[in-house]
Amino acid sequence: MIDKLKIFAGNSNQNLANATCRYLDIHLGKAEVKSFSDGEICVEIQESVRGMEVFVIQSTSPPANRNLMELLIMLDALKRASAQAITAVIPYYGYARQDRKVAPRTPITAKLIADLIATAGATRVLCVDLHAGQIQGFFNVPVDNIFATPVLLEYIHENYKDDVIIVSPDAGGVERARAFAKRLDTNFAMIDKRRPAPNIAEVMNIIGDVKDKKAVLLDDMIDTAGTISLAANALIDKGAKEVYACCTHPVFSGPAIERLKGSPLKEVVVTDTIPLSREAQGLKNVKVLSIAPLLGEAIKRIHYGESVSSLFV
Repeated sequence: MIDKLKIFAGNSNQNLANATCRYLDIHLGKAEVKSFSDGEICVEIQESVRGMEVFVIQSTSPPANRNLMELLIMLDALKRASAQAITAVIPYYGYARQDRKVAPRTPITAKLIADLIATAGATRVLCVDLHAGQIQGFFNVPVDNIFATPVLLEYIHENYKDDVIIVSPDAGGVERARAFAKRLDTNFAMIDKRRPAPNIAEVMNIIGDVKDKKAVLLDDMIDTAGTISLAANALIDKGAKEVYACCTHPVFSGPAIERLKGSPLKEVVVTDTIPLSREAQGLKNVKVLSIAPLLGEAIKRIHYGESVSSLFV
């Protein structure tokens, strides 16, 4: 039992919060998060947190606006209840893709959300696989960005065995693909992709030899599944014998389910940073891995003032 530590959760991912508490051998804190009849969110912390170190587990996944407001209101409630330290544990950090101005008169929502979270009362933030590492610099409080790498690496190593090649679906993911390939002692390839409009991807070329290989597409998230499904088809066309996909965040929005059903992907491996919808749970080729032990270990190390980065050495 860990003294002076409490974990609370909003409604975005109760299963992950409960699994994390089981790993730490503590009970999930009692809090009521509900709505008034007009839709406004009402939060009541139902146990004392005075002088405690508190962690709030809440992904800002769809419905993003609702889950974000739950997080902000919970942080404010804990701050006003005299918690000594409050860590916002955000397994999936929404609004992260707008991390810079790509056109005139557009917002930088990743920075806006960072300001809101700190203002609401968070004294530290813990995230999993941020879409862009520079988002850590948008906060004026300490940020720990942990990675699902150990969970995904172990699964790939144990299940895909020989003739594996790691494939980045775009230039932005090359560093991640190279790191995985190094750990697995294998090669990596890259897909040259151009995006004519948001959520629309066009595969242009494959850099690397994937012929007769088990190609594992690696990304931080699958949103509409346009990139992944196009990449899988391109890999098959180039001679890959099997294609798999591994990602941390299964957003699965819009036409994602239909695209995954129609793709040649043999298996899609994701983590539980975002709970799958009922429709997504019906996909036979989707495998969900839990990051609860990883999250629990990070929380424990933060609580005891130990190194978090050593989890990934």
